Amino acid sequence: MKNADQPLVILMADDDPQDRQLTQKAFVRCRLANELRFVENGEQLLEYLRREGEFSAPGAAPWPGIILLDLNMPRKDGREALAEIKADPAFCQIPVVVMTTSKADEDIARSYSCGANSFITKPITFAGLVEVIRDLGRYWFEIVELPPPPQNL
Repeated sequence: MKNADQPLVILMADDDPQDRQLTQKAFVRCRLANELRFVENGEQLLEYLRREGEFSAPGAAPWPGIILLDLNMPRKDGREALAEIKADPAFCQIPVVVMTTSKADEDIARSYSCGANSFITKPITFAGLVEVIRDLGRYWFEIVELPPPPQNL
């Protein structure tokens, strides 16, 4: 990992508890040292980033190095949350990887036009998920230089 002094926080927004649990297991299987945090919808995602509500206490919402974003969530879906994140100068540099069950061309095109950094269709098997997480970890945490967190944190 490039940032050996401090592992990056990965923030996953996904309403499906099983998907969150499987992703956590895949991170363990891939031996990624990054801390994985979860929110269940787009409203919680934005509250986390803004450090509002349940995320207002000191240390409750460490700056994410990357966001894994499901599109189909209640309250505020991933499409709306992505557009808000990328329109906000405070958050627009955070890489957002859309990770969803959708394969629809419209979702892919809209995600990229709203500023998604990658679009991944969730694999249907755990072995496939492990492979995706391994590749994601290698690319985002070993190859790519990520933007630093804001100085005022």
